[in-house]
Amino acid sequence: MRTGHEGTGPGAITPDGCAVELYSRLPLGPDPDIIAGAVPAGARILELGSGVGRMTHPLLERGFTVTAVDESPEMLERVRGARTICSPIEDIDLGETFDVVLLASFLVHSGDVRVRQGLLRACARHVTADGCVLVQREGEDYHTNVPRERIDPSGATIRIVSSEPLGDGVNSVRAEYEFPDATWIQTFRARPLTKEQFEEALAEAGLEVDKYLTEDRIWVRAVRR
Repeated sequence: MRTGHEGTGPGAITPDGCAVELYSRLPLGPDPDIIAGAVPAGARILELGSGVGRMTHPLLERGFTVTAVDESPEMLERVRGARTICSPIEDIDLGETFDVVLLASFLVHSGDVRVRQGLLRACARHVTADGCVLVQREGEDYHTNVPRERIDPSGATIRIVSSEPLGDGVNSVRAEYEFPDATWIQTFRARPLTKEQFEEALAEAGLEVDKYLTEDRIWVRAVRR
């Protein structure tokens, strides 16, 4: 388990505290349509941190070719129809480039600066010269609007219970997912990034913002500098 990350509940738990069964149950919302509207039709996509394929499968249905990367073999066992690679994201060097590199699930907010740098450099390393990197950021009130909860379309009650500062700009976040038949709890470390800090992190990896794709600036299209 990664330092500061923990998960409890039924089934396999990944090193960052994610529960495989939980993520198999959660629906995705509008994210695949946001991605499809921001990239060329039929693009080759490298999906970093694919998990169980919640994003992979809708993208395949929309006609994209997807290579799915995740460090959890238990997650990748549930991916269908895509090439899969089991590896920590920051370590991969496939020796090939893709039209689109996708870094979703707020992974850019890793509490470990070195991991974040590795993630973004992996994005830059694998995108074609005229391609793009799509990054999902936290909402600007992610760490301040707590506690909060919502009822998911899956029937789960999803709570962000707390976000407690640990020092050095890192918070410890506790999330709870309560279904009628099971409950999962995840604790993880995240580093809030202002718009300016996020853009500085991109620049360190040789990337820059091309466009903020949503009004809340959660989805971003970046390109090589």
